[in-house]
Amino acid sequence: MSSPDDTRRGGPFREKRVVAPIDLSEAWEANASDFTAWARAPMHDSYGRFHRDQFLESVSPPGRLTLDIGCGEGRLSRDLKALGHTVVGIDSSPSMVRNAREADASIEVHLADAASLPFADGVADLAIAFMSLQDMDDMPAAIAEAARVVEPGGRLCLAIVHPLNSAGVFAGEEADSPFVISGSYLEHFRYEDYLERDGLAVTLASEHRPLEAYFEALAAAGFLVERLREPALPDAAIRRPRRRRWQRVPLFLHLRAVLS
Repeated sequence: MSSPDDTRRGGPFREKRVVAPIDLSEAWEANASDFTAWARAPMHDSYGRFHRDQFLESVSPPGRLTLDIGCGEGRLSRDLKALGHTVVGIDSSPSMVRNAREADASIEVHLADAASLPFADGVADLAIAFMSLQDMDDMPAAIAEAARVVEPGGRLCLAIVHPLNSAGVFAGEEADSPFVISGSYLEHFRYEDYLERDGLAVTLASEHRPLEAYFEALAAAGFLVERLREPALPDAAIRRPRRRRWQRVPLFLHLRAVLS
């Protein structure tokens, strides 16, 4: 999920399209090079511009071990390391793992499926899934695995594309344009976000799931939610008046849960 931009060819471009069922892991491997370039362009992605700092406000202080599940090219792992965390990254994309290792060889990174983590029970006191659960083929199993590898009383901090955002679109570009869900918010479906801006382009493959799906998975795994945030788009991100429409609906959801 990137910045809210207009949809005119020749300038910033964003296209969201519902697709037939696809393997999300394979899709992310196929787009790993494009995503790495997109993510590493300074202040290009939503990560630093819109919600990294808000997310880190909810992250537990450094402890024994922090697992970054779905670490991608490693930007959050590097930021967590800078904050004093002992971090181990995990990703299912060989290219993402390679890129993360090349960016900081001091951070341990494993090639693994989030639904089958290569760690012993209770090995960590903190697990993080930042903007990765909506991109995983088996989200409930990934949350169950996070519960297995976190010690009792440990925490899971996650960020996802807000399900309201993934369910609908604005009908136009005006600041007061209505937000429309033309299908069903309650149904699961896979979609691709195609993003193009400033000479870079990337396709992000995800699955829309209603909030209930995430909360049922958390409950089944033994997590109790202790904080939930829907960070607003910062005023500093409003470069054009029409972008104010994005301050009316949440782009992301941040959540911290404790293992009971």
